[in-house]
Amino acid sequence: MEKNKLALVADFYELTMASGYFESGKKDEIAYFDLFFRSIPDGGGYAVACGQSEVVDYLKHLKFNSEDIDYLTKRGIFSEAFLTYLSNFKFSGDVWMVKEGSVVFPNEPLLTIRANVIEAQLIETYLLLQMNHQSLIATKASRIVRAAQGRAIMEFGARRAHGVDSALLGAKAAYVGGVYGTSLTKADQLYQIPALGTMAHSWVQMFDNEKQAFVAYAKTYPNNATFLVDTYNVLRSGVPSAIHAVKTILWPLGIKSAAIRIDSGDLTYLSKEARKLLDQSGCQDVKIVVSNSLDEWLITELLVQGAKIDSFGVGERLITAKSEPVFGGVYKLVATEKQGVIEPKIKISENPEKMTNPHFKQVYRIYDKFTNKALADLVTVHDEEIDDTKPLEIFDPNLIHKRKTLTDFYVEKRLQKVIEQGKIIIPCMTLLEARNHLNHELDHMWDEVLRFANPHKYYVDLSDKLWNIRRKLIEASTN
Repeated sequence: MEKNKLALVADFYELTMASGYFESGKKDEIAYFDLFFRSIPDGGGYAVACGQSEVVDYLKHLKFNSEDIDYLTKRGIFSEAFLTYLSNFKFSGDVWMVKEGSVVFPNEPLLTIRANVIEAQLIETYLLLQMNHQSLIATKASRIVRAAQGRAIMEFGARRAHGVDSALLGAKAAYVGGVYGTSLTKADQLYQIPALGTMAHSWVQMFDNEKQAFVAYAKTYPNNATFLVDTYNVLRSGVPSAIHAVKTILWPLGIKSAAIRIDSGDLTYLSKEARKLLDQSGCQDVKIVVSNSLDEWLITELLVQGAKIDSFGVGERLITAKSEPVFGGVYKLVATEKQGVIEPKIKISENPEKMTNPHFKQVYRIYDKFTNKALADLVTVHDEEIDDTKPLEIFDPNLIHKRKTLTDFYVEKRLQKVIEQGKIIIPCMTLLEARNHLNHELDHMWDEVLRFANPHKYYVDLSDKLWNIRRKLIEASTN
C-alpha cells in the first residue's frame, strides 16, 4: 500500500475518539502511550522486537488524502471542523523505542509515544499491527535459527503467508531473526534479502526421467545446482540421478559443490542414507537440504537423532508462526501532561496481568561486569538515573519479598528518542544492522534464558520510585 494511503489503516473507534477529543476541546492535550506485550510466544524465554523501521516511515508520511476525507465526510458523523483538522494532519509528536532486533521481555515498553492525544490515538492500530506481526516472526525465526545450531535456515513461506504484506514483512522479520535467505524474490528486490530457489517437482515430472531432469538443470545452473530428489524415490532414483548429473555435468566443469533437497519422508533416515550414497560415490562436497513443515522442535529432534543435514528450508510454521500465531502486543495510555507536569495514569483490571505500569518510563538493562551477561531489566520513571558504582537492590514487582542486591554491574538505557516534534533525529537501522544487533544481544543472554523447554524467567523489575507510584494509584482507585 502506498505510503500516503495508510491513514485509514485504523480501527474506526480511533477516529470517533479523535473526533470526540476534538469536539471536547482536548485536541492539544499531551498523552503518553506505551506499546508492550504481556507474554512470550511458545512459552519461550525471550522475544525479538521488530517493525520499528515501518513505524518510523509511517509516522513520517502519515496524512489524510482527499479520498480519505471524502470517505469520512460521507459517514456523516464528523464535523466539518474536525475534517479540516484531519486534512492538515501531520504527526508532530515524540517517539522513543528500543532498537530493531532487540531482545525484549514482557511488560516493558518497546515504544513510547508522546503527542497530542489525537495524534497518539490515531496511530494505535498501525503501530500494533507492524510491531505485533514482525516481532512474532522475528522471534519465531530466532528460535528456529538457534535450533539449527549454525546450519543455514531459508525462509520458504511466501505461498503460505496471510497475504502479500505478510509475506514481504515476514521475510524481512525472519531475516532480522537470523535466516540466511528467502524464497520470495520481491523481498530481495525491496530489502536485499538473498532470494534462493531450486526446482519444483513439476520440473522433474516434465522430463522422461530424473536423470534427464537433473542433467538439464545442472547444464542451466552449474554454479547453483540443487536437485529435488523425492519426486519418485529418494534413495533408489533421486540421489543416484543427482550423483549422475554431478559427475557427468559438473565435475567436467571443475565444479564440486552442489546440493540435494529432500522434501518428504523420514528426514533423519533419508538424510543419513543419502549421505552414505553421496560419500561412497565421491560426492562429499554435495550438501543435503531438507524441508517439509519444519520448526524449531522438529529441527532439534532431527539433529538429536543424528540427521545428516546441512541446511533447512522452513515455510508455513515460520511465516505464520503456526504454533502460536499471536504476539499480543498492546498500546496503553500511561500518562498525560499539563503545563509541563506529567501525571501518571494506570489501567486497573480484574485480571492482574492486564494492569499497566504507569508513567513516562525508561528501561535499563543490567549486565554483570565480569561475564557481560544480562542480569535483569529495570523499568524506571523516565528521569531516574542508576548509579552503577553503588549496590542496587531489585525486587519482583508482584512478589516484593523476592529481592536481590546487585554489585559489579553496568547498565544500558534501552529506549532512545528517535523522533522529536515529528522529525526523525536518529535514522532507523538497516536490516543487516538489526540482524547483527540481535546476535549481539543474544550473546549477552544466559543459555538458561535462551533454551526452548522451561526457560529461566528473565527478571523485569520496577524501580522503587515507579513501584510506589503504581501502588498509590492502585490504592487511590479502590478508595
